[in-house]
Amino acid sequence: MISNQVIQTTIDELRAITRVDLCVMDLVGETVASTIQQDDILRETVQNFSESPADSQEIQGYHFYKVYDDRNLEFILVSRGSHEDAYMIGKVAVSQIQNLIIAYRERFDKNNFIQNLLLDNLLLVDIYNRAKKLHIEIEARRVVYIIETKYEKDSTALETIKGLFAAKTKDFITAIDEKNIILTKEVSDEDTYNDLEQTAKMLVDMLNAEAMSQVRVSYGTMVKEIKDVSRSYKEAKMSLEVGKIFYSEKTIVAYNTLGIGRLIYQLPMPLCEMFMKEVFGDKIPNELEDETLITINQFFENNLNVSETSRQLYVHRNTLVYRLERLQKSTGLDIRVFDDALTFKIALMVASYMKYKKNEDY
Repeated sequence: MISNQVIQTTIDELRAITRVDLCVMDLVGETVASTIQQDDILRETVQNFSESPADSQEIQGYHFYKVYDDRNLEFILVSRGSHEDAYMIGKVAVSQIQNLIIAYRERFDKNNFIQNLLLDNLLLVDIYNRAKKLHIEIEARRVVYIIETKYEKDSTALETIKGLFAAKTKDFITAIDEKNIILTKEVSDEDTYNDLEQTAKMLVDMLNAEAMSQVRVSYGTMVKEIKDVSRSYKEAKMSLEVGKIFYSEKTIVAYNTLGIGRLIYQLPMPLCEMFMKEVFGDKIPNELEDETLITINQFFENNLNVSETSRQLYVHRNTLVYRLERLQKSTGLDIRVFDDALTFKIALMVASYMKYKKNEDY
């Protein structure tokens, strides 16, 4: 719905150009916006005119006009002056406000359509019919980004994103909940996933700099038809969740880079518990010390290279070997051996997933 402020700005601009005073009122005579200082227009006159069959009428030096929204009477516009200019400017103002109503309604309808499209609330036939009515291309490559803000209802972040994509009329920005901003972006046939990553980096950098907002960005895969946009949204949503569990250090997570984390995320809890018991038996480690975790992660990053890991951790090689042997005694896995290292890495990820799911249930 068009706001009173937009209507006020419109008639203020017309008043500045034409010097003809204008007033917009609702159907019961309440003022919506006005450049007329005194309250000379009687409510009864407005109400009587709204109920009359005439679309325009002159009464006591005032020109009255009806403003429609898709054949429904929405406002009464009044221009003051008995000369011909006042009548003509009144007609121009009616046309301007009616066009604004259509534009704002279409924008609202597009936002509503995109929200329902993302949430899979539309039948296939409705998707095509509404897209055609709203002049949205059916066959176009698109990808969905989710921008998760640190604080709820981060209006600064939302306005920054809108500013970045204001000139791109084929991109849609909406919000389904209070912490996530959703960008449905059209991409060209030449765009690759590297280009999508650059867009995500730009979003993070701009929001950190302009909005002073810490954000996480995830995105799905590119789809070719509008009916598949919801799939890209679901992928982006999964990426955000998987990123929190397994890749908490990353601010950008792409669905096509989730790897084994995506598989673990889709495992049922009983299967996870069975796996952990098979790996560790009755010695399932509840929590590993920070020092042990840092050692393990560094060892994995260096492809199980003891010498390089000890150098980067600033510890003697024998100290690192001692830590790894101590881990072997407590878990039964020697992560210096590739098979045990692979099993342990997967077990760590499964443990993180189980912890996340248990916290989610509380």
